[in-house]
Order: sequence, then structure tokens, then C-alpha cells
Amino acid sequence: MDVRALRSEADYDWALGEIAGYFVDLPAMGSEAAARFDVLADLIEAYERRAWPIAPAEPLDAIRYAMELKGLTQTDLASLLGSRSRASEVLNGRRGLTPSMMAKLHRHWGVPAESLLRTLDAA
Repeated sequence: MDVRALRSEADYDWALGEIAGYFVDLPAMGSEAAARFDVLADLIEAYERRAWPIAPAEPLDAIRYAMELKGLTQTDLASLLGSRSRASEVLNGRRGLTPSMMAKLHRHWGVPAESLLRTLDAA
């Protein structure tokens, strides 16, 4: 299997060129070509994560995005957090998130823990 570590932009460009053909002519599942495609995709993903890391969203942005994505309202947030005033204070940035709030937001709404934990990093 012709693959190599991606340590530079040139290596990355090579891998992109190699994988491009598989999008035109899809390899059969279980074939050597499919295995090569998987390895190249993993190498490309790992290189991109190292070369261009993406920071997690700010906590309030992540909460608002989850609300928008799921069609939730401030009333739904109030139900989750225990009161309307608490939900309002959180959304307006006047109240920080407690670990209990973070756990509820992550568990019930799927808000990424990495974003919610940025609150603790700022403290």
C-alpha cells in the first residue's frame, strides 16, 4: 500500500491528489483500494488537525447554536436550568455556568463539553 506520513504541505498536497481519484471512481468495500482510501483519509484528517486546529466555540455561542439547531427557546433553557431568571442571566452573560449546568447542557442538549469547559479556563 503506497502511503506515507504527512509532515509537510507537500506531503499533504500529495495525499489530497491521491485521494481525489477515489471520489471519481469509488473503491469496492473491503478492497485494497478501500483500505488505502481509509488510511489516506485518516492521515489527511490528522494532518489538518495538527496544522489548522479549530478552537471549541465559546460557551454561550455553543448554547445558542444548540438552541437554534434543536428549535429550543429560552423557556426550554429555563426548564433545564431550573428558572427563567437563571436562563436569562446565563444567556445575557451575567451568570457563569456551574458544573451542574454544564453537565445538563451536555447530557440533555448535546452541547460539546469542550465548549462548556472554556468557562472554567477563563476563571
